[in-house]
Amino acid sequence: MQYNGNLRKMQVTHTNPVSYSLRVDEHNIDLNSHVGKPICILFNGLINCVECGRRTNKSFNQGYCYPCFKSKASCDKCIMSPELCHYDQGTCREPEWGESNCMTSHIVYLANSSGIKVGITRETQVPIRWMDQGAVQALPVLRVRTRFDSGKVEKLMKAHMSDRTNWRKMLKNEVEDIDLAAFWKDFCQRESFDSEHLAQEHGISDVEFLDGSDNLVFDYPVEIYPEKVKSLNPEKTPEISGVLQGIKGQYLILDIGVINLRKFGGYHVEVILG
Repeated sequence: MQYNGNLRKMQVTHTNPVSYSLRVDEHNIDLNSHVGKPICILFNGLINCVECGRRTNKSFNQGYCYPCFKSKASCDKCIMSPELCHYDQGTCREPEWGESNCMTSHIVYLANSSGIKVGITRETQVPIRWMDQGAVQALPVLRVRTRFDSGKVEKLMKAHMSDRTNWRKMLKNEVEDIDLAAFWKDFCQRESFDSEHLAQEHGISDVEFLDGSDNLVFDYPVEIYPEKVKSLNPEKTPEISGVLQGIKGQYLILDIGVINLRKFGGYHVEVILG
């Protein structure tokens, strides 16, 4: 089977194991059934912006051309650092986008992808966010009104824990099981972390502490985890060919290395499945 078009982030569904669809333009290709079989990805040197479709020589922020990277709210610095949100100052790049994506309910969570970490996501992105990260466990702990508030809470919490995934450990599955609910309870007691503290000390109101019962577990379609992680880049290796040994996060795990498909959004490829 052969498919031609521009790559997009893989579509994920919370099943056991997680279900993956490879997106190449209008094609949504079931990948789980191809684990253990040959796959070839051929990059022809063309890149199209995932936002406007124009041809670009270089991709920014996982698939944007430079003009979109500089003009779209989804590429602004406050997306990576939500506590820097400037919507209330009237300087949001796209106020309507900000209304629907930032000025809406967000979840603060604990996840375990390579060890415990704190993160935030729009409530509508639960549980997609955690599967995209390759988390094996996730626990929503707080619900807040806006992305700005979630960023302020995250900044407080990451003074005590990581907010990043070690992607190499995640792909090698070097992850120990953690009682996230117990960790959260201990953290709140140790740091006097409650609604009153957040409101009085940090000006964060309308915080809902969740009951800690919604502990999600994720399994991934992987036959063989790599002992060493070699990253593959279609610009350096235009023909990536090997056996698909598994899928985790937004990575394909091949017998010759791993490739983060999300990183190469907009790259025009031919995908051949054996």
